[in-house]
Amino acid sequence: MDLFDYARNKNQEHESPLASRLRPTCLEEVVGQEHIIGEDKLLYRAIKADKLSSVIFYGPPGTGKTTLARVIANTTSADFRQINATTAGKKDMQEAVEAAKDTLGMYGKKTILFIDEIHRFNKGQQDYLLPYVEDGTVILIGATTENPYFEVNGALLSRSVIFELKPLSQENIRKLLLRAISDREKGMGSYGAVIAEDALDFLADMANGDARNALTAIELGILTTPRSEDGKIHISLEVASECIQRRVVKYDKKGDGHYDTISAFIKSMRGSDPDAVIYYLARMLYAGEDVKFIARRICICASEDVGNADPMAMVVASSAAQEVERIGMPESQIILAQAAAYVACAPKSNSAVNGIMKAMKTVKTTMTETVPGHLRDAHYGGSTRLGHGIGYKYAHDWPNHYVRQQYLPDSLVGERFYELSDQGYEKQMKDWMERIRREAEEETEEV
Repeated sequence: MDLFDYARNKNQEHESPLASRLRPTCLEEVVGQEHIIGEDKLLYRAIKADKLSSVIFYGPPGTGKTTLARVIANTTSADFRQINATTAGKKDMQEAVEAAKDTLGMYGKKTILFIDEIHRFNKGQQDYLLPYVEDGTVILIGATTENPYFEVNGALLSRSVIFELKPLSQENIRKLLLRAISDREKGMGSYGAVIAEDALDFLADMANGDARNALTAIELGILTTPRSEDGKIHISLEVASECIQRRVVKYDKKGDGHYDTISAFIKSMRGSDPDAVIYYLARMLYAGEDVKFIARRICICASEDVGNADPMAMVVASSAAQEVERIGMPESQIILAQAAAYVACAPKSNSAVNGIMKAMKTVKTTMTETVPGHLRDAHYGGSTRLGHGIGYKYAHDWPNHYVRQQYLPDSLVGERFYELSDQGYEKQMKDWMERIRREAEEETEEV
């Protein structure tokens, strides 16, 4: 380290954001995540005993993934190296691996390699690490906001223990905010700030489990609020509201927040809970989800989960999909709410999806049968010489516009693909089909 590096590091100690300065250096200072670092938990014991194996920390921003890595760095006897996948390339990994080999060979010390945002590495980059993780050259600590089962190499996953970090509770956030205000060494204690209880509760609530966001807000409040006559900086509810004007929503359009919320939205429509449907719709809209994407999901649900139990559901959904493109936000939220609520409250049937799935399976797994001769195209000269169309019964010439004849190929006669339910309009369709079939049979018997 040269003089410039030393000066830069010293400046960072004082000038870096509060959330960075306040990072714990030992397990006892960590707030939250008791489910993985409680004194009786595996991770706590492994860190304390300095017997850590490769791990992956997975969770939303501001929950302490990097913090835990820093705690491990401060407690382990192993060499600790850190790279960030957003800026690092293969060369950086090669240098880290070579340094780990040298450290192991010369000093008998293991190397812990912390890779922040590991999901940013492509498959080739992740594959490069695999043999060195496998032979113990490096102990991997990966941190990711994305589901590792989707984003991380399966071979790496199998050699790592995955720990899911959860959003911090309001009480956890309160504790961190009070520490930030009172800590004179790392925090803002030297400013003489005090915070009102309602402001503290407000920030803890609005942070939505993100410690970094809460600490950024309190730092901004202290730095921008003038001192009162008593010489103190008072963080009131009004000040707190200005510092964090919009609730932090855990919603990454390409991550778990996106998939989990849309999943809950669809399942709530299927489950006929309009209140939950409207709530999840609001969450998606608040986070800036594409209204066209939401409209498409409503259309799919209208067909998959409502079907002919209420054919109007598809009409409403498709109409909503057209209108949101024409009108745009914010009015489109009303259109989407109407359509989603309609689908949620409609009678449900999955006959259509069950039917097509069964038919697709049959098509994939059985030999393609010949279309019955009487159903084959007869609109050309010479078709009768081939036997095409002979014996076909025109349905409209018969009572109820229905006549019994074979439509399925010979090997599939009697197979049922579409089973009408007793729900909504499908009950009427079912009754009608049973009636015309019964009357056709009775007429045949009379003849």
